[in-house]
Amino acid sequence: MTIGRARFAFTVLAFGYAFLYLPIALVIVYSFNESRLVTVWGGFSTKWWIALFHNDAMLDAAWLSLRIALVSATLATALGLAAGYVLARVPRFIGRTLFASLVIAPMVMPEVVMGISMLLLFVGSDQLLGGPERGFLSITAAHVTFSLAFVAIVVQARLADFDRTLEEAAMDLGATPWTTFVTVTLPMIAPALVSGWLLAFTLSLDDLILTQFVAGAQSQTLPMRVYSSVRLGVDPQINVLATIVIAVAASTLIASTVLTRRIVDKRGAR
Repeated sequence: MTIGRARFAFTVLAFGYAFLYLPIALVIVYSFNESRLVTVWGGFSTKWWIALFHNDAMLDAAWLSLRIALVSATLATALGLAAGYVLARVPRFIGRTLFASLVIAPMVMPEVVMGISMLLLFVGSDQLLGGPERGFLSITAAHVTFSLAFVAIVVQARLADFDRTLEEAAMDLGATPWTTFVTVTLPMIAPALVSGWLLAFTLSLDDLILTQFVAGAQSQTLPMRVYSSVRLGVDPQINVLATIVIAVAASTLIASTVLTRRIVDKRGAR
């Protein structure tokens, strides 16, 4: 009976992973397809890879998305660290409930609502203050607004089970609160910060709905470019682009895992 249950669980797990990862594998395979039809195999070829690297519009959109993701993820990590630290370490202060609600709100609020509110904000600021123009800055600000919530939750969860005796020992030895935070707290929660940064980076890189509201006419990110291309028919270059994104995401995930493991191993060695 136990063997039968194990086989059933393994079968269900295999089908689940096949459902998730088989389409991704097919995208990678068909990025080397000779045929222009993405559903018909016409032989092995790298011509669509060459065509993508000569597609200036797609490359410009990818570079813009990458710059926005790097800046917004870094700012969201810094602000999310501050918000998560306050939520975890300051149990009572005036307006704490409102502050916590404002931090978490972007996680549960529909992106359409956030997009409309952001659009009205930037249009109003442009009329009253003369800027900023909708483009890199407006998209970055919008991405920071909704991604810092995820970083704050990750940091708060990590600080919730943090061993505070280490901080107390550092302060007993004469360290100031700031020195204790930099030398003890920050290194201990570094894996959570890395995870939050990667999450914010990913959310920014593939956001479409919110970006469409706050992007200007001359600022088209990679998801916007892909969406406009797919509406006219799936171009084989999309498969190549997806393969590159998968490779970058997998490499980043592996690097994050190795870095986190090294930090944990060093901590255990001490």
